[in-house]
Amino acid sequence: MKYFRMPLVGLLSATLLVAGVGTATADDAPQGSARSGTAPLRALADRAGLRIGTAVDMAALADDTAYRRMVGREFDSVTAENVMKWEVVEPARGTYDWSGADELVRFARERGQVVRGHTLVWHSQLPGWLTTGVADGSIGAAELRSILRKHVTTEVKRYKGRIQQWDVVNEVFEEDGSLRDSIWLRELGPSYIADAFRWAHAADPKAKLFLNDYNVEGVNAKSTAYYDLAKRLRAEGVPVQGFGIQGHLAIQYGFPGDVPENLARFARLGMQTAFTEVDVRMILPADAEKLATQAAYFRGLLDACLGSRSCRSFTVWGFTDKYSWVPGVFAGQGAATLTGEDYGRKPAYAAVREGLMEGR
Repeated sequence: MKYFRMPLVGLLSATLLVAGVGTATADDAPQGSARSGTAPLRALADRAGLRIGTAVDMAALADDTAYRRMVGREFDSVTAENVMKWEVVEPARGTYDWSGADELVRFARERGQVVRGHTLVWHSQLPGWLTTGVADGSIGAAELRSILRKHVTTEVKRYKGRIQQWDVVNEVFEEDGSLRDSIWLRELGPSYIADAFRWAHAADPKAKLFLNDYNVEGVNAKSTAYYDLAKRLRAEGVPVQGFGIQGHLAIQYGFPGDVPENLARFARLGMQTAFTEVDVRMILPADAEKLATQAAYFRGLLDACLGSRSCRSFTVWGFTDKYSWVPGVFAGQGAATLTGEDYGRKPAYAAVREGLMEGR
């Protein structure tokens, strides 16, 4: 995923929260009580009627005990950061590798967590055999559509009943609201979006099916394009049931305006909403002022979710800077998550905790 945020008008007016640094618990399960201040985030989220989630790095889950314990203790929803993407699950045509995805689903089941599936149709992280075949003309449009249908159907059926929400179609619009010039649009036309939702629904009628994108937190050209698309598809009977707002923010660009209003208009369509990939990056080095602003941004998105009847899922895109994707994509930026590289809790963790407690 690449993310480029344009400046957005409006700063969040919020109390800047300060918290001390803590360490990861040794417990690999939710424990503690709200009264003693030791309750994990998932316990507080449950009382607030919300799922609190994280993206999971499967290599870290296998090799880092502290990371594994915190995933199990703090969160009641997990998303595969990479292991459910097409290039991973079908690296060679007809040859599948479900090992990472299977392990995440097993891990979640043992800890009473739900799973968000990410992602079925995307322009990025496609297997080389697919992109090469389209480029050299050996895979034509009719065959490509058949391949896409098989991919969506195979993956969704494999996890039928075990995935609560799927990001079916990911990042299909440009910032100006025009459809992204992707392999799917060029070869299949815009109908691939409706097709993907129909195929996913047929494979698992109980899973909630989401559109998902970045820079759509507030009301803007891009989020309006999604609103218009969802309204049209739903009127046609296409099972578009949710709108996923990634929530990759950067403090140097300000807090997006109209977030509650944006959630409300999707709710009026009868759709669920969710924050699906929240992190808040900054220009390094971090300092107390930047961390306080970061905390306010996390709290602003969480409060918008808690204040919406449609939003019942809030997922951070990783919870520790140790494994964050941000520094590898944005040179000189980082410190984007709830805890530091040593798992020490930042003011952002305290902000989310307080928000969940007040959201009950």
